[in-house]
Amino acid sequence: MTTLKYVGSRLIQAIVVIWLAYTLVFFAIQLLPSDPVTIFLSQDSTPDPATVAAMQKQYGYDLPVLAQYFHHLGGLFTGDVGYSLASGQPAAQRIGSVIGSTLQLASGAFVLAVVFALAVSIAATLAPTDRGGFLRRLKAFLVGLPPFFAAVPVFWLGLIILQLLAVQLGVMSLFPDGSALALLVPMVVLALHVSAPLAQGVLKSLDTVYAQPYIEALRARGVGEGRILFSHALKNAAAPALTVAGVTVGTLLAGSIITETVFARAGLGQLVLQAVTNQDVPLIQGLVLLTSVVFVVVNLIVDLIHPLLDPRVLKASAKRRGGAAGANGKPGSDATAPQTVETLETKAATA
Repeated sequence: MTTLKYVGSRLIQAIVVIWLAYTLVFFAIQLLPSDPVTIFLSQDSTPDPATVAAMQKQYGYDLPVLAQYFHHLGGLFTGDVGYSLASGQPAAQRIGSVIGSTLQLASGAFVLAVVFALAVSIAATLAPTDRGGFLRRLKAFLVGLPPFFAAVPVFWLGLIILQLLAVQLGVMSLFPDGSALALLVPMVVLALHVSAPLAQGVLKSLDTVYAQPYIEALRARGVGEGRILFSHALKNAAAPALTVAGVTVGTLLAGSIITETVFARAGLGQLVLQAVTNQDVPLIQGLVLLTSVVFVVVNLIVDLIHPLLDPRVLKASAKRRGGAAGANGKPGSDATAPQTVETLETKAATA
């Protein structure tokens, strides 16, 4: 399969997934007991029928279901995802006013998570296990850190750190005050949780790579463990770990919302809380759609980067479509067949 076909197929898949996500959210809303306007106005008292009818007409909820569907679907191409019933603003504008804070938190936490995951994985891989019980226990401790980080709830860790730093030590404010610490602490709390699946993915990939014959060939030629890891193993382990990184986007988004709520940061977290409290269904729909788009786009980027790290992905994709020729041009040949030890040793000799 050519690179152009691969990119095209992934783009089409991404568009289809976004469309299906929007369709699922739209028709899920139709299963509610009443329309969004009635739900919104019924929070405190019985709504006036005339007011309900006027707002239904204003926001288009008096149209047939399919007419609403195609109307809102067409609006997506112009960035129109409906109106917030609580504020009267376009939902896209309401989301756009707070998304910057969440992106700042999420991007910073992701960078820190990658650093944490690589640090734990490299330390665990390089830690010798044949030089005493302490080093063996150190390696076991490092390997056990990712499951521990995954098991600790984000909100619990955030509350504990906030209690320690803000209440007990008084080194930071309970509420965001624009200081570097007020941004760094939530980033670290979120990064620790997100780093868990990343570290587990890297460690698993490194275990697979270190089981390959060429690693022993490199060692036999006297190549140091550090060079084996940084020049060979990490690169070959990057592709599977990258796939795990794409999947963690959901964890990152969910964790960002929880972290913002705990640390009282203005962002998507507070907006989600307000939308649910106010039963602002159109705004909730816009937030769910945004999450779907972010998840799909990030995984699309991962899919596009993957062939750069492992060119065999293109061949595997072609085989799944059926009839792709192997590397020697003969049908049924396997371009990804394991290489012989002699070939691996030859490659190792030139390393």
